[in-house]
Amino acid sequence: MKLLTFLAAGITTVPCVSQASKPASKQKPNILFIMSDDHAYQAISAYGHALNRTPNIDRIAQEGAIFTRACVSNSISAPSRAVMLTGKHSFVNGKTDNVLPFDWNQDNFAKHLQKAGYQTSMIGKIHLDGLPQGFDYSMVLPGQGHYYNPDFVENGVKKRFHGYVTSLTTQFALNWLDSIRDKSQPFCMLYHQKAPHRNWLPEEKYLDLYEDTEFPFPDNFFDDYSGRQTAAHTQEMSIVKDMQWGHDMKFEQNPYTGKPTPFMDDINRMDEQQRQAWRNAYNKRNEEFLATKPEGKDLAKWKYHRYLRDYLKCIRSIDDGVGEILDYLDKNGLAENTIVIYTSDQGFYLGEHGWFDKRFMYEESFRTPLVMRYPKEIKPGTTINKLVQNLDFAPTFLNYAGVDIPKDMQGESFRNLVSGKTDKWRDAVYYTYYEYPSVHMVKRHYGIATERYKLIHFYYDVDEWELYDLEKDPHEMHSVYHDPAYAEVKAMMHRRLTEMRASYGDSDANDRKFIDLTVKK
Repeated sequence: MKLLTFLAAGITTVPCVSQASKPASKQKPNILFIMSDDHAYQAISAYGHALNRTPNIDRIAQEGAIFTRACVSNSISAPSRAVMLTGKHSFVNGKTDNVLPFDWNQDNFAKHLQKAGYQTSMIGKIHLDGLPQGFDYSMVLPGQGHYYNPDFVENGVKKRFHGYVTSLTTQFALNWLDSIRDKSQPFCMLYHQKAPHRNWLPEEKYLDLYEDTEFPFPDNFFDDYSGRQTAAHTQEMSIVKDMQWGHDMKFEQNPYTGKPTPFMDDINRMDEQQRQAWRNAYNKRNEEFLATKPEGKDLAKWKYHRYLRDYLKCIRSIDDGVGEILDYLDKNGLAENTIVIYTSDQGFYLGEHGWFDKRFMYEESFRTPLVMRYPKEIKPGTTINKLVQNLDFAPTFLNYAGVDIPKDMQGESFRNLVSGKTDKWRDAVYYTYYEYPSVHMVKRHYGIATERYKLIHFYYDVDEWELYDLEKDPHEMHSVYHDPAYAEVKAMMHRRLTEMRASYGDSDANDRKFIDLTVKK
C-alpha cells in the first residue's frame, strides 16, 4: 500500500495512539461503510449481469453476504444519504429533495457511536451542506464535487487537491485509518465515492477501457411506455433525447452547430497533461463519429455505448479503491473484527426503458447494490432475498456496536437476518419521491413494494396509479392496476399502503405543500 504524503497539502495528521491499551478481542467491531453514487446493481459482477468485472466488491459478497432485494426509500442522492444517517424517512428528517437544507443538529447514528467510544470519520461525498456532525474527522467534497483536481473540505476548511477524485478519496481514507484515528478505539468510517455520478469522467489510466467492447441493448431500450401512465411518457431521462453533447457525450463543440459546449468547464479544470491525455483519447473517437454522423437506431447505439463505457470506466477506479482498503484491513489485522458494507445511494438506469438517471420507484433505481462482510457472524456465500432498505443502516450499525437504537428511528437492524439467526422480516417497504417539477421531470410519487407486487401513486399535477406483478412482469412494462384479474391484489396493496403510511406518520403526502423546484432553462 502506498500512502500519500500529505504535509505539503496541509492535510491534518496526528500521532497514533497505541492499540496496546485495549486488547483487540474485547473491542467492539469496527464499521467500514462504503457508498458510491449512482452505482447500479447491474454494474457489479457479483449480481451476474456480465457488464463488467468488479473483483474487489465481489470479494465482499463472496466472503460475506449479497442482498438481492436491497432498496431505497427515496431514489435521489441527498435525501437517500439523509435517510442513511438518521434511520428516518425523508418526510421525517426533512431532507425530501436535493434543494432543501439538511439539519445536522438532528440525531444521527454517528453521534451515538461517538458517545459509545467510537472514532468516527466521513471521507468523500455526502452532498449535504454544512459541517458534518457526529464525526471526529471529516474530509468531504462540497456539493457534487469534481472528478479532476477537486476541492475537499477538511474539518470545515476548503482545500484544492491535484489528482483524480476517486483515488484521492481512497488515499484520504487510508491516511485516516493509518495515521489519524486513535487506534485504541473501535472505528466507524464512512468512505463515500463521488463516482459513478454524472458526467462520468474516467481516470486517465482507464480512458481507453471498454472501447473495444460491444454491449447489447437492454431488451426494453426502445420502450414506448404504452403500458404505463403519464409519468413514464413525460420524464426527461432519455439517453437518446436528453443526454447533452458536451456534458455527457464529451464533445467540446456541438457536432451539429459547432458551438462550444458546457463540457469546457470540466476540461478547463484539468491541468495541461490531464487535458492532453483526455483529448488524445476522445478526439479521435469523436472525429470518427463526425465522419459518419449516425442516425436513428445507429445514433442510439452510439450514445448508449459512449455513456455506458464512460460509466463503467469510473466504476473500475472505485473497485480499485475498495481493493486497497480491503488489503489495508488484511495487512493490519483488522479484517476479522471489521464490518464492511458496500452499497450505493440508489440504483441507476443503464439503458433500461431507454433511460439513464434514477428517481422512479421502478426496479432499476429503487433497488440498490448491497454486499456485506463480517467474518465473526456472516457465513461466506450468504444470500439475502428480503426487502432491506437504506432506512435500516443506522439501527444496524448501532446494534452491532451494542448501542440502544432510538425509538424514533424507523428502520430495523438486519443483523440477525444476515447472520442467519432469523428469517423473519418485513413483508413490504414504503417509498417517496418529491423533486418535481425539476431536473429530469419525474413526477412526485409514493408507493409500496412487497416481494411480488408494487403499487405506485403519481400525484401533484396528476392522480394516477400503477400496479405491477414483478413475478410475471419483472421489467415493469405493463401496469395491471385496471386489470379486473388483479382486483383482490389491488385492494390488498391499497390496505397495506394505508397501514404503512400510517405507521410511518405520512398520512398527508398528497396535501403537503412543496417549493417549486423548476429548473430555468
